[in-house]
Amino acid sequence: MSSQLLVGALATEFKMVSKMIDLYCAAHHNTNKACDNCQSLKEYAEMRLDRCPYGDSKPTCNKCPIHCYKNAQKVQMRLVMRYSGPRMLFTHPILVVRHLINERKSVPDKLVAKNSNRHKRLIKSDAKRIL
Repeated sequence: MSSQLLVGALATEFKMVSKMIDLYCAAHHNTNKACDNCQSLKEYAEMRLDRCPYGDSKPTCNKCPIHCYKNAQKVQMRLVMRYSGPRMLFTHPILVVRHLINERKSVPDKLVAKNSNRHKRLIKSDAKRIL
């Protein structure tokens, strides 16, 4: 599943999360595509990435000082990551290597105002509407 909202590093991050959810769902819910619960988790993850105040300089979730997931989704995502993380090396090794490289990046010291993907997207759509 690719995102209609995200671009750049956030789109790559969403691709990784989406593949992890697909892998988990196939093993635990015996479906070829994401079930309703897993699909809603994907949509929630996409929304959270879209609204991340770090924008493209977002650290990986385990290093991020801002915990943006609600408790229920956090527990669900933790289960997905715990199951899918080790298995992703065999199914999507390039994504795993990218993720490990990104994990080594430091967390930005300061948040830049209006840096979220959502904010940038809304500014672009407003500019197009004005023109």
